[in-house]
Amino acid sequence: MPDWSTLIRDVPDFPKPGIVFKDITPVLADAGAFAAAIADLAATWRATPPHAVAGIESRGFILGAALAQALGCGFVPVRKPGKLPARTLAQDYALEYGHDRLEVHADALPPGARVLVVDDVLATGGTLRAATALLRRQGARVCGADVLVELAALDGRRRWDDPAPLRAVRVL
Repeated sequence: MPDWSTLIRDVPDFPKPGIVFKDITPVLADAGAFAAAIADLAATWRATPPHAVAGIESRGFILGAALAQALGCGFVPVRKPGKLPARTLAQDYALEYGHDRLEVHADALPPGARVLVVDDVLATGGTLRAATALLRRQGARVCGADVLVELAALDGRRRWDDPAPLRAVRVL
């Protein structure tokens, strides 16, 4: 399988000056690289798949939906405010360049459902921590959190104080 991580590109000063954005869209555009990335994400969970994968807006949607399909389980979108049509739960959080909020449908999962949280990049960890807290408030049992890429220099793993395992497929 191809080393999909070589396709990740740096985009300087996005979304703000001083931020170097890790763009995974070239990985998604290459069928072989995308398949390899999903296979890498799925490897840990094939023996005991979760009931659902929760993908964080927006690239976590792409990865999460493909991963849910590969694992034969459901998919739950974790969205930015105002995007979900039914009653939601919300969680505010800080990120490396500001503040934001995530929402999930209040009835997205049955109580006690095992859910895997997925996002594209672990930077400071705020988004992942917020999504995990939000899903627990919804009644889910978070069995893990997976990211495609971890940015080691931003030290997000050190801030991960959750009992669920956190796995990064690649560390940059």
